[in-house]
Amino acid sequence: MKIRLFLSVALLGGFLSGCNMNNQSSDASGTFEADEVVVSAEVPGKILSLNLDEGSVLTKDSVVGVIDSVPLMLQKQQVEATIGALHQKTMNVQPQVKLLNDQIGVLKVQLDNAMHEKARLEKLIQADAATTKQLDDQNLQIDVLKKQISVNEQQIKVQETTTGTQNSSILSEYKPLTKSVAQINDQIRRANITNPIDGTVLTKYAMAGEITTAGKALYKIADLSTITLRAYITGTQLSQVKLGQNVTVLVDSTYATYRKYNGVISMISDKAEFTPKTIQTKDERANLVYAIKILVKNDGYLKIGMYGEVKFN
Repeated sequence: MKIRLFLSVALLGGFLSGCNMNNQSSDASGTFEADEVVVSAEVPGKILSLNLDEGSVLTKDSVVGVIDSVPLMLQKQQVEATIGALHQKTMNVQPQVKLLNDQIGVLKVQLDNAMHEKARLEKLIQADAATTKQLDDQNLQIDVLKKQISVNEQQIKVQETTTGTQNSSILSEYKPLTKSVAQINDQIRRANITNPIDGTVLTKYAMAGEITTAGKALYKIADLSTITLRAYITGTQLSQVKLGQNVTVLVDSTYATYRKYNGVISMISDKAEFTPKTIQTKDERANLVYAIKILVKNDGYLKIGMYGEVKFN
């Protein structure tokens, strides 16, 4: 009697266990992953600070470190000094033109006076109160003044042409230098290490005090608030899934229980691939499978690389 009771209990337990396994059987399985971003140095130099550790939660656009920018500041000052020297060259040309214009103004006043004197002499000659020699001398003085004005005007034209050429030459040097200043300012701004996304630091590659180069990795970060389960399905299961479909994701909680999550299918591959060695599909005999991605809101228990299973709702 005892033996019969024991066998009945054992069979009942096996039946219930089989039912439980049936209830928890999954349609697909895979591993969790996240979009990882490797943050690199944008300028070379010594890392003065890098205020983060593995596991640190960072916000987007926060400054997490600084690279020494003193060499860039010195380079900027050198370019600005060159620009100042070019500006001084332009300033030195202007007084020469002004001086010539002032001289022409004085000569024109003298020419006006000489013309008045000539008119007075002509009247005196008509009254026999002056000689023709005086009038000839006055005409000679007028000719001299006109020639002096003409010479100065020619010098102004030459000076303006020279100035224009010099200014063009200075301008051709000035524009590239201003662009260099803008470029250096951009590099100085990039000396601040700015975090690109909200997320958790996965790996730290550098420390404060080290010398880095442009493009060298400093740390790796990923947004773990929503994590992705990459699973695989067979060709026969394609008709059961669609983009935006809600599914149930199962993750081991204890040896015999699962933790359940709601998931949404965000990607279905349009190309078949051979079954990954670490993945088993519902039909283990399937050689070709299709990858799908399922977005799952992370409550803190889900980790990158963790194994998960999927049940289609």
